Amino acid sequence: MSAVAIQAVQPIESRTRLRLTRRGRVVLGAIATVFTAGVLAFVATLGAPQALASDAQGGGQQFHYVVVQPGASLWSVATELDAGADPRDLVAEIVQLNQLDGSGVEAGQPLAVPLRFSDSPAVVSAADLGL
Repeated sequence: MSAVAIQAVQPIESRTRLRLTRRGRVVLGAIATVFTAGVLAFVATLGAPQALASDAQGGGQQFHYVVVQPGASLWSVATELDAGADPRDLVAEIVQLNQLDGSGVEAGQPLAVPLRFSDSPAVVSAADLGL
């Protein structure tokens, strides 16, 4: 009798590596970018300032206003309020206080001014304006 050798058949393990194509890298990069932008937008809305000129948060504090005259700009309003200071700083403060989109103003528009200018002759109270 002949000896027949039986060999155990072992399964061949195929180790396929995940290969990322150029298109796959672009798609994953786009997903990561959109996710990051969404997180940043969410964080930015959490830190957004509330209405700065609101009476509800000011504890009943009244703001004083300047009424924009025809032909006037924020720069001229700032120099009228404080001629000795740099108008750029006061313009930025007025823009932030009134939550303006830009530096454009219209004649007759009331602008809230910082309280330190309440003694200026150009400033009127909210009660005088009916606000």
